Amino acid sequence: MIPLAVPNLIGREAEYLQECITSTFVSTVGPFVGRFEEMVAAASGAKYAVATSAGTTALHAALVASGVGHGDLVIAPSFTFIASVAAIAHCGAQPWLFDVAAHSWTLDPALLAETLKTQTERASDGSLRHKGTGQRVAAILPVYTLGIPADMDPIIALAEEYRLPVASDAAAALGTSYKNRPSGALGADFTMFSFNGNKTVTAGGGGAIVTDDEAKAKLFRHLTTTARVGADYDHDMVGFNYRMTNIQAAVGCAQMENLDLFLDAKRRIAIAYRDAFADLDMVEPFPDPDYVRNGHWFAGVVLRRDCARHLPGLRSRLREAGIDARPFWKPAHLQAPYADSPATRMPVSDDIWPRVLTLPCSTGLNEPDQNYVIDMVRSEIDKL
Repeated sequence: MIPLAVPNLIGREAEYLQECITSTFVSTVGPFVGRFEEMVAAASGAKYAVATSAGTTALHAALVASGVGHGDLVIAPSFTFIASVAAIAHCGAQPWLFDVAAHSWTLDPALLAETLKTQTERASDGSLRHKGTGQRVAAILPVYTLGIPADMDPIIALAEEYRLPVASDAAAALGTSYKNRPSGALGADFTMFSFNGNKTVTAGGGGAIVTDDEAKAKLFRHLTTTARVGADYDHDMVGFNYRMTNIQAAVGCAQMENLDLFLDAKRRIAIAYRDAFADLDMVEPFPDPDYVRNGHWFAGVVLRRDCARHLPGLRSRLREAGIDARPFWKPAHLQAPYADSPATRMPVSDDIWPRVLTLPCSTGLNEPDQNYVIDMVRSEIDKL
């Protein structure tokens, strides 16, 4: 089976892991954690980075550090991986789900502006309230879908106008840029990256937040290390045991050393698919807005609307041919835990998600295997 996206362990992973074992620093204390944080901060364009046990825990703690609490609303796109909205729920809050822009699959700034104008009001206590429910609107959570940064300039402008913190889910966007600015330096209070096994660089798991605000970085680090004060067992707030281990960070450091190589591979793979399928009128390419340098975390095609019903069978036949082709995210407004959340109309999200076909795009994918994938996809689409 040609896998969808698996780690590319061509660097010093084994050497660094052996260092952890030899030194006995295998848990949350060890030199690789600090080194990894420095590498992530540098690659993201931010001043500070704090590594965590997972991307979801990073996002949860970032929302808590942003003041999100029980009963609040957090603005988020519905077209996202479920962890984005789960992090909101972990705060005791509820997502306010928004549709995405068709050209980027990210939060639509025009829709955000119109909805904030018509569906919120400033309460006597100064808080921003959702007119329909009376809930406090506490933050905005943009998602960098496929590693494509959202259109952040107008989103940040709206956040400043409405006095809302921004915690960005940039899980797969490390190494990407927006208007020539790196993905961790786009104005968000916190930006989260994931290092799950299917990401361009992995630590076997784990996540990190980056920020330019030293006080916010210190608060986040405090929250994610059980809010412990000093050397004794004193804790001044409800904290979380969310730190990354030295073993994870060792793998992450080795991977970060090859970040540019891996990004080049992702871009080469995505371009090869785009060019190979350009003449097929039954498919469209994944989005690639001209204002971003896309990391192409995942690659694939979008079937034409009248062909969407064939997608399950197409995936099945490709898997029988040894190709791990999969669907993509089902939007949050269609998921049982969030079905009752406030939401905008969803014409774009509802249209896109049933038509997405992701194709093998591991950074180690070789040309013969990709050509085989291309040939099989073309052959099967010709039969539709």
